[in-house]
Amino acid sequence: MTNQELKDLITGWFAIPEAVQLEFSEEGSQFLNLSIHPDYLHETMYYLKLNRDTDFDYLYCLTGIDWEKELEVVYHLESTEHRHSLVVRTKTSDRETPVIDSVQDIWPTANFHEREVYDFFGIRFKNHPNMKRLFLAEDWEGFPLRKDYVDEVNMVVK
Repeated sequence: MTNQELKDLITGWFAIPEAVQLEFSEEGSQFLNLSIHPDYLHETMYYLKLNRDTDFDYLYCLTGIDWEKELEVVYHLESTEHRHSLVVRTKTSDRETPVIDSVQDIWPTANFHEREVYDFFGIRFKNHPNMKRLFLAEDWEGFPLRKDYVDEVNMVVK
């Protein structure tokens, strides 16, 4: 399926067009980027995996990004049957208690990816069965990959 066919198919799933924004990456990437409101994330991801035409059975990367005003989670999906890929993005402007739905019930590999994002960015994943730090000690304060994180001992200053 081409990126345009994929875009047309996914766009047809939504009754509320404002909920979804499909766009091609500005970098000229071959990946179609789907930006979606967090309220629609879990349902959309479920359809992306189970729909026979999309069949995104492989979540191969899940990461966080701090944009200073917003925190974003980025998912890289692939269909091993159809050989097409998709990048799904969702953002929250809540920096104090950021929460996004977990997708580990859809792709079990998301379990550790979501824990890593929580560990370094502080984004909690709702309905995750073991939402605790993965790499850092449980008593670690703060989230070191956030742009507002300050570590007086280990800070590298230019």
